[in-house]
Amino acid sequence: MSRIDWLENHMTHCDTMSAWVHAQFRYEFEDQPLADWQREFTAGQTNGKWRCLIAMDQDRLLGGAALARDDLAERHDLGPWLACVYVTPEARGQGFAEQLIEGICTHAKSIGITKLYLHTHDRRDYYAKRGWIVEEQFEAWDKEQWLMTRLL
Repeated sequence: MSRIDWLENHMTHCDTMSAWVHAQFRYEFEDQPLADWQREFTAGQTNGKWRCLIAMDQDRLLGGAALARDDLAERHDLGPWLACVYVTPEARGQGFAEQLIEGICTHAKSIGITKLYLHTHDRRDYYAKRGWIVEEQFEAWDKEQWLMTRLL
């Protein structure tokens, strides 16, 4: 039986989730060793910087998504962000990413956030189908990126 819950309630999965994010988005972490990111991500579960919602089957971690205070170093003027969206390859295609994204959006709205941001280099169409709007195109990490927003 799968379920969605906050990572802060399952901190034994924190190192795994942060390692997956670090590997998936390695181009963003070129200057940050995994151990440093794991400490930052773990602290982010309580200090509000990287609040992560996770999907699990029993106690097996399937993926997660975060509500991040700041996810684009060059754009500190923007935020908060949907960030760190990752689902394991074997769990893809089952709707977990959408559940996680909607969970983050619902939570953000419940605490008074009216607009979320994200950036992506390869999932623009996926997010556009789910109500996200392209605000601008830019280059970062030697990749074409799209800055997208969603009103809540």
